[in-house]
Amino acid sequence: MTQTHSTKRRSANGVKALILVSALALTACTNPDRFGGSDAGAMGAGAGANGGIIAGSANDPTSVAYFNQTIGDRVLFLVDQSTLNDNGRAVLAQQAQWLLANPGYTAIIEGHADEQGTREYNLALGSRRAAAVQDYLISQGINPSRLKPITYGKERPIEVCSSEACYAQNRRAVTVLAAGAGVS
Repeated sequence: MTQTHSTKRRSANGVKALILVSALALTACTNPDRFGGSDAGAMGAGAGANGGIIAGSANDPTSVAYFNQTIGDRVLFLVDQSTLNDNGRAVLAQQAQWLLANPGYTAIIEGHADEQGTREYNLALGSRRAAAVQDYLISQGINPSRLKPITYGKERPIEVCSSEACYAQNRRAVTVLAAGAGVS
């Protein structure tokens, strides 16, 4: 009986500690003037001490974060297709401009498919999608030595699902940037 009472006491103490820690965490967030005034974050994420842009932030147009968030790192495809649509070409045109302006980066182009179909078929489809992106970027002036297409087929889905809206997100090609003068 003392063991049960001891277990209940530890459980109650644990709950009290959790409540105390939660309360402390919340009060730490309630005073925006505490660390330099209420406008301390007014310049936004990526702003430096003097309002400048921090290298590597999403506000730095030469950063991978900027490429991913502002330019866009992926294009989507229709079912069983590797042909680029107008939206895909628009995204890739912006990617090409960014890559031309930032020659210190290379790109791995990942081709993906949804989970419908066989593994072998989807690997081939992912390969065709990556090649379509590579071909478009080359047509926009990107040196082929800076691009490496690979396929994952259905092996790396964004979501595991059974709805068309979800499948559509898995039918994609993703441009993954790396710093360096060549893709090995």
